[in-house]
Amino acid sequence: MVTQDSGSSSPQRVFLSHTAELREFPHAWSFVAAAEEAVSRAGHAFADMAYSPVRDEKPAEYCRAQVRDCDIYVGLIGLRYGTPVHDQPELSYTELEFDAATEASLPRLVFLLDEEKEVPIPARWLLNSDPDLRARQRAFRARLRDSGTMTGTFSSPQQLGLLLLHALTDLRRERQPGMALRLPQRPEFVFGRKDLLAELHARLTGRDRDGPGIVALCGPGGVGKTSAAVEYAYRHLAEFGVVWQLPAEEPAALAAGLSELAGQLDGRGGPNAGDPRARVQAALAGRDDWLLIFDNAADPVDIDGLLPPAGGGRVLITSQYPHWPADQELDVPVLDQATAAQFLLTRTGAGSGADAAAAELAAELATELAGELGGLPLALEQAAAYMRATGRTITDYLGLFRDCRAELMARGNPVGYDKRVTTTWELASAELTRSGLAPGLLRMVACCAPEDIPLRLLLRPRPGLATTFGPDVAPLLTPLLDSPIACDEAVAGLRRYSLISAPRGGFVSVHRLVQKITADQLDPDVAKDWRRATAALIEAALPSDAADADDPATWSAFAALLPHALMALPPGSGGMDKVAAFLRAFGNDTAALQLQQQIVAACDIDPGADHPRTLAARTNLATLTGEIGDRAAARAQFADLVPALTRVLGAGHPRTLAAQASLAYWTGEDGKPAAARDQFAALLPELSRMLGDESLTVLAVRANLARSTGDAGDAAGARDQFAALLPIRERVSGDRHPATLTTRASLAHWTGTAGDAAGARDQYATLVPIRAEILGPEHSRTLTARGYLAHWTGEAGDPAAARDQFAALVPVMTRVLGDEHPATLQARASLDRWTRQAEGG
Repeated sequence: MVTQDSGSSSPQRVFLSHTAELREFPHAWSFVAAAEEAVSRAGHAFADMAYSPVRDEKPAEYCRAQVRDCDIYVGLIGLRYGTPVHDQPELSYTELEFDAATEASLPRLVFLLDEEKEVPIPARWLLNSDPDLRARQRAFRARLRDSGTMTGTFSSPQQLGLLLLHALTDLRRERQPGMALRLPQRPEFVFGRKDLLAELHARLTGRDRDGPGIVALCGPGGVGKTSAAVEYAYRHLAEFGVVWQLPAEEPAALAAGLSELAGQLDGRGGPNAGDPRARVQAALAGRDDWLLIFDNAADPVDIDGLLPPAGGGRVLITSQYPHWPADQELDVPVLDQATAAQFLLTRTGAGSGADAAAAELAAELATELAGELGGLPLALEQAAAYMRATGRTITDYLGLFRDCRAELMARGNPVGYDKRVTTTWELASAELTRSGLAPGLLRMVACCAPEDIPLRLLLRPRPGLATTFGPDVAPLLTPLLDSPIACDEAVAGLRRYSLISAPRGGFVSVHRLVQKITADQLDPDVAKDWRRATAALIEAALPSDAADADDPATWSAFAALLPHALMALPPGSGGMDKVAAFLRAFGNDTAALQLQQQIVAACDIDPGADHPRTLAARTNLATLTGEIGDRAAARAQFADLVPALTRVLGAGHPRTLAAQASLAYWTGEDGKPAAARDQFAALLPELSRMLGDESLTVLAVRANLARSTGDAGDAAGARDQFAALLPIRERVSGDRHPATLTTRASLAHWTGTAGDAAGARDQYATLVPIRAEILGPEHSRTLTARGYLAHWTGEAGDPAAARDQFAALVPVMTRVLGDEHPATLQARASLDRWTRQAEGG
C-alpha cells in the first residue's frame, strides 16, 4: 500500500521513442502497439514523431521541441540503428530524442530489446546491414545501460506492455504526494472489458445524483468483478486523492480496513480516536476526489450504514449477490469466446513467432479451450498459469481438461485471484445448504445444456413421475415440481451466489464449469440418478406424440427443449423420436437423420432388432434417408421393412400398411412413377376400409397417388385428384397446417403442368406469404414455393418479372442451402433462362 497526504495529477503526455521495425512487427500486434495500449491503460496519452505533421523547422530542433512538450519519455530501443537526423547526422532520431528528454529533465523509462532471446522480427529488419551503423547502435545501447534509466528488457509485445504499464503506474505513485491509496497489484491482463469499464464510469459519474456515485459489480465467483474494479481504479487514479479497497467479506477485516482509512484521513489513532465509520464519512463528505471499493460484499445488509452518504466521490461494490438496487446493479459477464481465446494466446504466448499455419492452429485450439472453459476469467487465468508452470501446450491442456477436469480446476495459480475455480464454487455450494431446495435445482440444471433452461416447462406437476426418482433425488426434486413457490425459492437461492443467470421469461442459464464441478462433486451413482431424473423431466415436457412435431403450435416448446433433450436423453428413448421428428418438421433433415441413426443403433441393442420399437425407428430412418436425397436407399430400406413388419405385426396392421405406402412413395421418387401409382391404387381401398376415408394416412396416400399419376404422364388427372383432396385436408387438418399447404402447392404445380400457367402463378402467389409467415422466409419449403412462383410467372408470359424474382431468390438460396445444392443450381439456371428471354434472347 502507498499512503500519502493528498493530491492528484492530470493525465500525462508520454513520448514513445522507437525505430520503425518495432512499429511494424509483429504484424498482428506490434511492440509499439503494445506500448501505446499500456500508456492508455495507465491513463496517459502517447505521442511520437510518427504522429507529428511535416514542418518547415530544422528536423533536429523540431524533434527536441516535440519531446519537450511531453511529460514522460519512454525509449523502446531495438538492435537496429535509427534514421540519422538530416541536419545532425551524427545522431539517430532515437539518440536525439533521448538526449532531448535528458536536457528537459523528463522522467525517462528505457526498455531494451533482449538480444539474447528469439524475437518476432525478421532477420533482415533486426540489424543494420552497414557495420558502422551496427557499431553505433551497440554504443548507444551501452550508454543507455550506464545511464541508470534502463527499466527492463523485452522480447515480446506482451512482455513490453506489462513492463511499461507497471513502470508508469509506479512513476505516477512517486509523483502524487499525499495520496491515501490501498489497492492490490494492477491486473496484468484485462481483456474484453472496454465496454464494461466505460459503462461503469458513466454510472459512477452520472450527473443526476445527490451524493456519491454507487455501482455494484455483480456476477458469479471467478467472473472478474474485483479485477474490473481494480482496473477501473488504476485507470482513473489521477482523478483521486483517496482510493481505498475494503475487504467486505469478513466483518472484522472490514472494520480494520475502515479504521486504517480513518487514520489516514484524519491522522488520529488509538482506542479513543472515535467511530471509524463516522470519521471516514465526515472526512469524505466535503470532497469529491475519492473512490471506495467494498470487495466481495455478501449482500446490502452487510455494508448497511458503511457507505458514505455525502460527498461527490464514488463507491464500487463487488458481490455475487445479484439483487442490488436497479440503479446500482451492473452485471459482469463472462468473456465471449473470441476474446477468451485471445487471452489464452496472449497469456501463454502460444502461436507467437510461429509460422502462419502453426499460429492458425494455435488460435483454433485456443478457441476450443475457451469454449470448454466458458469464458470464465478465473478459469482462463488458472489454465494459463498451469500451462506456463508446466510447459504444457494448449493441445496438451485441452486433452487433460477433458480427461481430468476436476483435478485441473484445482491446480494452477491464477495471477490476481486468491482462489481457484473449484474453491470458489465449493464455497458457494456449501452455503447452498441453507437455501432449502436450491442444491436440487442446481443438480438438475447441471444435467441440462447450459443456456436457456426452460424451468417453467420442466418444473410442473407430473403425476407418478416422482416414483421413478432415486432416493437421493426425490426429496430435493419432487417439491420443485409440486410447488411454484418452492421453485422460486430455489431459484433465489442460486441467484444469491450468481450460480445461475437472472430468470427471464421462465428461462435461466448456468455456466458450463458450474455444471461440471457440480456433477463432479456427486457420488457417481447419485450423479447417474440425477441425469436419469432430468432426462425424465425433459421427456415428460416434450409434446406428447412425435406426430405433434408437424403442428407449428408445438414448435416453441420443442425449440426450447431441444438442446436439453440432446444433452440429457439417451438415444433409444421415446423422447428422442420426438426430437428427430421436430428437426425433420423444422427443415433440418441432416441433423434429424444423424439423430435417427443413433436411435436405430441404440434400439438394435435394446430392445432388439425385431422389436416393434426398433422397427418404428427403422421406419423413421428410411423416411429421413429419402428426404435428404438418397431415394434408392430409402426404397431399399422400406422393401426390407415391409416383410419384417408383416412378420412381427401382421399384414393388415396399420404400421405395415403405412410402410407399404412409403415403399410405393419412394418407388416413385426413385424414378418409377407408374409402378408407384399402381402400388398406391392397390393399397388405398384397404387403407380406407381399415382406417376411414379421412384418416391422415389415407389422405397422405391419396396425395401420393395423385402425384404419381401426374408423374406417370397424366397431369390433368393429378390436378383433379388434388382439387378433390384439398377441401378434405383443410377440414381435417386446418387451412394452415403444413400438410394442407403441401396439398395446395401440389395443386398449383399440376394446374400449371396441365396447361394453366396463370392459374398456377396465382395459386403460388397466395401460398408464398403463408409459407413465409408459418415456416419463416428462409425455410427450404418457402424458398421452393418462391421458385415455383417465379417459374410460373415466366410461363404465364412475364419473363422480366420471372427474371427479377429469381435474381432475388438465388442469393438467399446460396446462403441458406449452399452454392452447390441442387435447388440453388436449378434456380441459377432458371435465372439465366428468364434473363435471356426477357432480353429477347
